Amino acid sequence: MTDIIPLYSAFLGSRLLASGPLPDVARAAADAQGEGSPILIFDDATGKETDLDLRGGPEAAAARYAPPDEARGRGRPKLGVIAREVTLLPRHWEWLAAQRGGASHALRRLIDAARQADGGVTTARQRQERCYRVVTALAGDLPGYEEATRALFAGDRAAFEGQTAAWPPDIQAYAARLAWPNEAL
Repeated sequence: MTDIIPLYSAFLGSRLLASGPLPDVARAAADAQGEGSPILIFDDATGKETDLDLRGGPEAAAARYAPPDEARGRGRPKLGVIAREVTLLPRHWEWLAAQRGGASHALRRLIDAARQADGGVTTARQRQERCYRVVTALAGDLPGYEEATRALFAGDRAAFEGQTAAWPPDIQAYAARLAWPNEAL
């Protein structure tokens, strides 16, 4: 199993500079500094703006955000297992300890069952919220913004695309990719 690499996207005004791992995006953003428009960088997973230290030029910025050498930690990192603290009441620990496979296995089963019962509602809401953050920052003053956000939260892709049709192509494509990542444009 490979590690999931967080992805970011940088915009210079309405133009997409780069999209990919943080060091690559930092390099592109540092290279574009001074071109006039502000540079906005977004975490693709959350839609939140990210401030980067771009001092020292493209290579210094990229090096600053390069992943650290892997330190051997708790859990089973090669399997994607991450050890974190969980705080429960004694009765919860007792119940977990009595379950087939132990506490960790029982928690994984419970979480998987809850995710399946959710029917994708949480995932859809997260996609809408991340798209909303981005369009508010990049397109909040563009025509059709309010109507596009209403269509976004209604889950109406056709109406969303209709309202964003006049937006700059990079913003339009990025917003659609965040809102509907698994559907072809």
